[in-house]
Amino acid sequence: MAKLKLKALEQYLQDVDIFESPKLLLEQYATMPHIASRMLHTIQASFNDIEGKLVADLGCGCGTLSAGAAMLGAAACVGFDIDLDALEIFRKNIVELELSNVDLVMCDVTQYLKDTRWSKRFDTVVMNPPFGTKHNRGIDMEFVRIALSMASTSVYSLHKTSTRDHVLTKAADWGVKARVLAQLRFDLPASYKFHRKQSVDVHVDFIRFWFADEHKKY
Repeated sequence: MAKLKLKALEQYLQDVDIFESPKLLLEQYATMPHIASRMLHTIQASFNDIEGKLVADLGCGCGTLSAGAAMLGAAACVGFDIDLDALEIFRKNIVELELSNVDLVMCDVTQYLKDTRWSKRFDTVVMNPPFGTKHNRGIDMEFVRIALSMASTSVYSLHKTSTRDHVLTKAADWGVKARVLAQLRFDLPASYKFHRKQSVDVHVDFIRFWFADEHKKY
């Protein structure tokens, strides 16, 4: 499936099951097929960072990004998430989609993946991390920091547009290049009790991080 066109990829991702009961504490919002397909197609078409590569998906949830990377020809994709319930859905998705190049690991990304054994183990990291605006302030950039330690080439991530200046400033402080590839509208359904509207559009940036000096990997 490495040569999938954008529309075909989005159609395949429509078959990925997502959260039935998302957990507020973990800021669980599924990456919907419309956004996931455009993220992944851009990563491959513009940067050739998926096909034949080792890809990690941090905070993978039900596995939409992992599944899409596998469909685009990743040599292997590993999803990491703390939530067993989400990973059970992920596992079922792998089976139903007949994806043999995907694996998953249950862990706390912010703790387990700090281990140096994960350093530069992957070519590319893709993720939709917690936004860090509720109970987990700063967790979005902690995910980026860990992703940069794991990737040998690039990290691709979603962040609230309202935090753009902060995200780009932190990347510069770390000596890492960062560029907003697109501003997207993340349609969040009414998943939690405090949501008064049926859905709300959140503006998010799709950002690529890469190493300013290829001889000095983060």
